[in-house]
Amino acid sequence: MKNKLPEIGKDQLKLLEKLCNASGVSGDEGDVRKIILKEISEFAGETKTDTMGNILVRQKNSKDGKLKVMIDAHTDEVGFMIVSDDGDGLFSFETVGGIDPRSLPGKQVLVGSHHIPGIIGAKPIHLTTSEERANKLSVESLKIDVGSGKGKVNVGDRVVFATRFRHDDTNIFSKAIDDRIGVATLIELMKYEFKNIDLYYSFTVQEEIGLRGAKVAAAAIQPDIAIAIDATPSNDHPVHDGSENTFYNTRLGDGPAIYTYDGGTLNDPRLAKYFSKIGKENELQFQLRQPGGGGTNAGAIHKTKTGVPILSISVPHRYTHTAISLSKISDWEATIKLLFLALQNLPESILSEPRP
Repeated sequence: MKNKLPEIGKDQLKLLEKLCNASGVSGDEGDVRKIILKEISEFAGETKTDTMGNILVRQKNSKDGKLKVMIDAHTDEVGFMIVSDDGDGLFSFETVGGIDPRSLPGKQVLVGSHHIPGIIGAKPIHLTTSEERANKLSVESLKIDVGSGKGKVNVGDRVVFATRFRHDDTNIFSKAIDDRIGVATLIELMKYEFKNIDLYYSFTVQEEIGLRGAKVAAAAIQPDIAIAIDATPSNDHPVHDGSENTFYNTRLGDGPAIYTYDGGTLNDPRLAKYFSKIGKENELQFQLRQPGGGGTNAGAIHKTKTGVPILSISVPHRYTHTAISLSKISDWEATIKLLFLALQNLPESILSEPRP
């Protein structure tokens, strides 16, 4: 077990690359699960894969009688499913998770377990009518074209964006940052000791289609406190006239986003206050996510059984649920450091103060 403060280096970026490049559309997270199980084998305590495909891990050397803490990240990503063979290598498909059809034409994809290359095709603009151009683009008007790979594609196959991970000294560019960056965070934290709490990690499935895995995981663990780690849209571009954008969710470069409330959860103010305090005391960059829509697995976890005090903490990124997103390495590192220090010092009395 390590003792020094976590940092992002070559090993952490290599792991994130492996996770982001894996195919793991909701309901078909097996490739991601294999990577996780291999990576944690040296560090994990008691480990279980449940009937849904969640991986539940108890921190090595954890003991009963201490504050039971669950820290969660979802393993699935948005993508597509093949729904019919239309002949000549063309296939109809449906989206899995929230994807804007406007972003799809011309995107390269990988189909099924054989990772057959394909492209999402639309009628070329110079062949469309003015009426077609005026109407909203629909998934039904698009096809996945696999050309000669037709014989290896079947109805029901999942499809992912073909974008490959890359990074420079400052930025990460990849598909599936949501939420493989959370998965990598949990794996990194598992390398450390947390003697003051009884810590459980949940790598959950099917978040993008209704927080399904987290509901089952929380029911199994029955934590006293839970922390959901995710990636959140930043929406921090300047507005069209160059004036200040006051409707951003978060900003890149301002550190991890601590939630107050979102579309599915009123986060526990005691936990938000504590994590903010740890950030300030240790001079870590962090930000409060603007209230609004969206959500994380916290939306399911906090309603488990008699209720679970919950907090979401996310790494900001741009271009959510598209073929490629952008995050800052510094934001990811600050997220891991904040979690590490907060968990190391989490007091048994954290819930003794009445919830407002």
